[in-house]
Amino acid sequence: MVVTESSRVRHRCDTAADQHGPVIRRYLAAVGAGASLALPFSLRAAESPLANARESVAQWVQTQQLISRTRTEWESDKEMLTQSKALFERELKSVQEEMAKQTTNSSVADAERLKLDADLKRSNEALETARHHISSLETEFRALLPLLPEPVLSGAQQLLNRLPADSSNTKASVTERVQTLVSLLSEVDKFNNAVTVFTEKRRNAQGEEVSVETVYVGLGAAYFVNESGNFAGAGTPGEKGWKWTADPTLAADVRETIRIYRNERTARFVPLPVAIR
Repeated sequence: MVVTESSRVRHRCDTAADQHGPVIRRYLAAVGAGASLALPFSLRAAESPLANARESVAQWVQTQQLISRTRTEWESDKEMLTQSKALFERELKSVQEEMAKQTTNSSVADAERLKLDADLKRSNEALETARHHISSLETEFRALLPLLPEPVLSGAQQLLNRLPADSSNTKASVTERVQTLVSLLSEVDKFNNAVTVFTEKRRNAQGEEVSVETVYVGLGAAYFVNESGNFAGAGTPGEKGWKWTADPTLAADVRETIRIYRNERTARFVPLPVAIR
């Protein structure tokens, strides 16, 4: 009968060990060991009752110690498992939060990308409009070049070199073209709002080049006279350039105007002919 009970105990221990893992298996092994230790005690029942009692007590103490040690180990393992579980839960939460953040960041990035695409589209449309507009302005400015006197053309030569000969076929950016055109218009406007004097060459009736001083009154009119005063005249802008007409009667007034310009005379009104168009 004792052998049968021990076998049953072992059978239950093995079953529990399979179900509850290594830690529980150690605990059940201790119980099984206690039951197995009882087997010799039963077989030697005919021996001295006192010796058997002592051996039984010793085996019981061993079994209790094994159970106590197993329980202690189980408590320690349980604490470690609890801490590991808490750690894994924190890590899982951190990963979930990071994934949620990445999802949010991805949504924000998508929204930003859509906004940038829309801004880029508007910028390209505005750039195309500006390109068309600047091309029209360049064409109009080139049509005005014959109306500009030689001093303006010479002073703005570097800017004129940057002006595209063909606005529809140029590698210059819209920004560069705008800057060039604005600078040219600024030079023209400055000249048009001032009275200036330049030394130039003019051909007389005999076809000879004569050094003259020319007074430009903006872009509307100009007057010239040579040093001896025997060659003078006036000029006006035209579609094919400036047209110069000799008029010796203007010599004295033109010379007086130049002296006033150079502060050699007190400022006063000087009568000079003006062509009204």
